[in-house]
Amino acid sequence: MKAIQDSIPHNHCWGCGTLNPQGLQIKSYPDGDETVCRFRPSPEHMAGPTQILYGGIIAAIIDCHCICTAIADAYRAAGREIGTAPYLWAVTASLTIDYLAPTPLAETAELRARVVEATGRKRRLSCSLRSGGRECARAEVLAVLVPTGWGEASGG
Repeated sequence: MKAIQDSIPHNHCWGCGTLNPQGLQIKSYPDGDETVCRFRPSPEHMAGPTQILYGGIIAAIIDCHCICTAIADAYRAAGREIGTAPYLWAVTASLTIDYLAPTPLAETAELRARVVEATGRKRRLSCSLRSGGRECARAEVLAVLVPTGWGEASGG
């Protein structure tokens, strides 16, 4: 199965962009009415305690996973394949995260996101991050579709 990110052209994002070799390169896949992303942290992603994943990395992967989920949903709602022109892009209008437990650095984190509400250009999503057998973070993201041509502005 092809990852959502592999179908989004001109994506240089540090978290999810296939065109950013220095980035995290997360991959999100449809799974029923959700999307799933499995992220294996690297040692440099540590927090102060070396066995814990840094909260900023958690925020980045939740943000990117949800935005890619919103983009995929927008294409689905339009009856189009992901990545077909004119390109659909979304940005984060709001990101709220509840950190519930430390996320182990040595474990693969699994993120599950779903669109809770879609109204016009806006999509509200929920996301859960699990690692080490427990839920470590829960988030809500408000994604907003941006005007056509926005993603190509970087010359990518």
